[in-house]
Amino acid sequence: MLKQQLAQKQQLKLLPQQLMLVKLLEATTVELDERVIQELESNPALEESAGEESNNDADNQDDFGSDQDNGDMDLGDYRNEDDIPDYKLIANNRSRDEKKEDIPFSADLTFHEFLQDQVGLRSLTEYERTLVEYIIGNIDNDGYLRRSTDDMSNDLLFQLGQDISEKDLNNAIACVQEFDPPGVCARSLQECLLLQLRREESESEACRLAQVVIEKYFEEFARKNYQKIMSELGIKDEAMKQIVHEVLRLNPKPGNAWSTLLEKNKEIVVPDFIVENDNGVLIVTLNDRNQHSLRVNPDYQQMQQQLTSDKTANRNIKEAVQYVKQQIESAEIFIDTLNRRNTTLLTTMRAIIELQRPFFLDGNEALLKPMILKDVAEITGFDLSTISRVSNSKYVQTEFGTFPLKYFFSQLVQTESGEEFSIHEVKNALQDIIENEDKKHPYSDEKLAELLTKEGFDIARRTVAKYRDQLGLPTAQLRKQL
Repeated sequence: MLKQQLAQKQQLKLLPQQLMLVKLLEATTVELDERVIQELESNPALEESAGEESNNDADNQDDFGSDQDNGDMDLGDYRNEDDIPDYKLIANNRSRDEKKEDIPFSADLTFHEFLQDQVGLRSLTEYERTLVEYIIGNIDNDGYLRRSTDDMSNDLLFQLGQDISEKDLNNAIACVQEFDPPGVCARSLQECLLLQLRREESESEACRLAQVVIEKYFEEFARKNYQKIMSELGIKDEAMKQIVHEVLRLNPKPGNAWSTLLEKNKEIVVPDFIVENDNGVLIVTLNDRNQHSLRVNPDYQQMQQQLTSDKTANRNIKEAVQYVKQQIESAEIFIDTLNRRNTTLLTTMRAIIELQRPFFLDGNEALLKPMILKDVAEITGFDLSTISRVSNSKYVQTEFGTFPLKYFFSQLVQTESGEEFSIHEVKNALQDIIENEDKKHPYSDEKLAELLTKEGFDIARRTVAKYRDQLGLPTAQLRKQL
């Protein structure tokens, strides 16, 4: 039996302008460029104009409060699959233990193609070539072969219907290990380093001893237990230093030179804001690339007037009027939303500067105060989600360097005695202590906690260990040097 029923339902629905603002707020300067170009190409009623004619100059909007329209543009926590994702623009994704090798190769070749090209330089039977090419296909982007011979033998049995012996597979692996770059096709870091040392043209005593150390004392070397190695080999400090130098020259990830280039990890950070100090007066501006001079095409406006005033308009003319009207409205909405975006960005950045003024004047990380999204939201009147979107992927250029906006946000740390500090302050003090320690006798986490307590940061050892890890600093044993 059918039954009609009246029910109320609460639903969040954003207007197209609001959704567009959400996306533009999240866009970085580079992404905004792409978005503007896309809009210019798709809408003939939108065009670039001379800078002085543009109404998109956010620097001239002195009264930010009057343009915010917070009540009409409350973005809430709306997100969907169409939202622009967060991008990390890192200038260098290479870790400390990675080293770029000067190996000649074509930038058009991938790492695996480079290896594949070397197969043709070897005198191999069809059977051997098949195995070598299969091995190359199993090498990862770091240059390692991380699969066991048993697993590969089972794969080949399924693919080729042949039972490949472990000896044949090891011969194929040994063949690939002779390829460039040195160290490729290693099954462990130890083997990778040994392969490189054995390819060294140098016949120095340091190189020979380095091979012995990596082959027989790898675990002790990794733990920096140098005293035991020197005692076993009967060598002095100077010889041990030369061995360490030889090993540190090696590349622990032979494939990294290719993956770093081809994955475009060397992206350039484009700042969204520029902060300048004019005799104590902090001036913030948007990057010029954010200042897009856009306007509605006057020819389209004139066309709309002519078509609208046509008294004898037929169906085709009415459709043309509707099309021109839609394009003009779309252009006006985009320009207005772009203005709102820039106004929101500047208002948020000015609030951050107001809260972190000592840092922007001095550049000392210790001057950063604890600050959360709510603090900025209270000053600007914006929603928390709006502040989050603005700060999520934006950068600011200062006289002390370029920083992500996230850098200025930190929670309070409460010590065991009840005092409160910024995490930045504690980390800064911790890093200073470690940088100035005796590298022959580095401080343990427990000792670091004691020293921090003397400086007024009464925190537990486990907290010290957590912050040390976040700073990318190893344990005392691994920081030990000769």
